[in-house]
Amino acid sequence: MHNAFLQKAVELKEQNIPFATAYIVRRTAPSSGKPGDKAIITSEGKIYGWIGGGCTRGIVLKEAIAAINDGKTKFVSISKDQKVHAHPQTKIYAMTCQSGGEVEVYIEPVLPKPKILIFGKSHIAMAIVKLAKAMDYKVDVVMHEVDKHVFPEADDHHDLSNYQDDQFDKSSYSIVCTQGEGDVAALKRAIDLNGAYLAFVSSRKKANSIYKELRELGITFDQLKKIKTPAGLDIKAKLPEEVAISILAEIVQHFREPQETESAVDQKVSEVAIPSDEFYINPVCQIPVQKNTAKHVLEHKGDKVYFCCDGCKVSFEADPYKYIP
Repeated sequence: MHNAFLQKAVELKEQNIPFATAYIVRRTAPSSGKPGDKAIITSEGKIYGWIGGGCTRGIVLKEAIAAINDGKTKFVSISKDQKVHAHPQTKIYAMTCQSGGEVEVYIEPVLPKPKILIFGKSHIAMAIVKLAKAMDYKVDVVMHEVDKHVFPEADDHHDLSNYQDDQFDKSSYSIVCTQGEGDVAALKRAIDLNGAYLAFVSSRKKANSIYKELRELGITFDQLKKIKTPAGLDIKAKLPEEVAISILAEIVQHFREPQETESAVDQKVSEVAIPSDEFYINPVCQIPVQKNTAKHVLEHKGDKVYFCCDGCKVSFEADPYKYIP
């Protein structure tokens, strides 16, 4: 099982597919998951491995997808005892299985690094490509007549005139470092792509001149405000490699920085959608249940209702209209 777990993790990582790993770190009988049991969960709700059945499986699935979405690790406690004195960062769920038991699970997202798109053929562009590849980023170069021999480390090379939107991932980071060669055309294309981050390697004086031309081409002030100029963190960089370091440092900072408050993240976790028709949201505990493996199923008002465990089924039978009016 351990080898299969590692092989699946490597496979997903090589395909740049985000996933989460879940490890059972503590358990009280009779829960089926035991310390050391582990699984890989994808954002589509696929589970590879074993972290227990019943409500544990659904809870881990829900929290794993939330971890992939917000990029944060989770520590989950599933217990009859609500553990009022648990660590404040522990997410606590009630064990609804009538058999009882207790499980604690550590969940960690494994997210692919964003692609970096370099617009330009300057010395700074060359330096960024070399350093970004050393940091294990995927890097593409986009510009007119790109010489592949000048950028041998780049993953791909594209001509600016025929670079299509469907070749672009909205999570990508764009850096325009044309330095006088096709500035307006390259920057306009990067703006239109609307990625996660856009930097323009330029002085403010030159940038303002370029922005004036872009305004005449229909680019709005709101679009221009998203551009980071000067590019990178202020480390007093002079040499191309130093400028590259400052830009990549800013990309790392942007990528790692929390984008939302804890309360907003908690709200998203509670509303997380399972992107598959294979699952049904248990109306009692709001935990996803895989339909084809559900052991507890009832019919209510002509529709099937699926439960993660016997406890939720019993609660529903006692007062079904409390959960589905």
